[in-house]
Amino acid sequence: MSITTREPFRLIQSGLDQLGHSPGDIDGLWGRETARALRSLLDANGRAVMVAPSGPLPWMSEAKSALGRHEARDRTWLMDWLKRDGRTLGDPSKNPWCGDFVETCIRVGLPDEPLLGALGTNPYWARNWLLFGQEVRPTPGAVLVFSRGSGGHVGFAIGQDTTHFYVLGGNQSDAVTVARVAKSRLLGARWPATVPPRLQTLPIMTPGDFLTSTNEI
Repeated sequence: MSITTREPFRLIQSGLDQLGHSPGDIDGLWGRETARALRSLLDANGRAVMVAPSGPLPWMSEAKSALGRHEARDRTWLMDWLKRDGRTLGDPSKNPWCGDFVETCIRVGLPDEPLLGALGTNPYWARNWLLFGQEVRPTPGAVLVFSRGSGGHVGFAIGQDTTHFYVLGGNQSDAVTVARVAKSRLLGARWPATVPPRLQTLPIMTPGDFLTSTNEI
């Protein structure tokens, strides 16, 4: 194929690459990677690929700001913190507040993120967070929903070991802590609809550094 003949294909490849649908080498040759990139563009209805922003995740920054706060010792502080999104379940020393914690982090960190259906009506029921955003594999910052009898528990993924996830959440030993929760209890991992997922694996953490949680209270 001559240089002149290659030029139209090169322009197509450059355009695909600029939109984030990589065709591989921009060489003016039609091949498998270019065809795959064009299919990706068509599947996206001509839209550019969404690129996940770098830097701290805003909802995780909110979660970390409350780390260590206890429902009894820091009751007043925690009640005020949980009300910053405009509503709250109530006194954390009297209510199961893991869903309230996650809702506050999401609503304050991502004010444009929709909470739809049963989740919007009752974000305090942990299993309703299975309706949140989009499904992902467990990744740093993902909302993890766990079974707990007929109820559940919800928090944010920060790490893993062979058998457990490390979860930053509320109502874990009556406080905002990092706890180990068995992978066998996982019901689903969710990610905000308004933020492109980050393709990161959970870091490996050391079991002895954190307590294992079996009954979040």
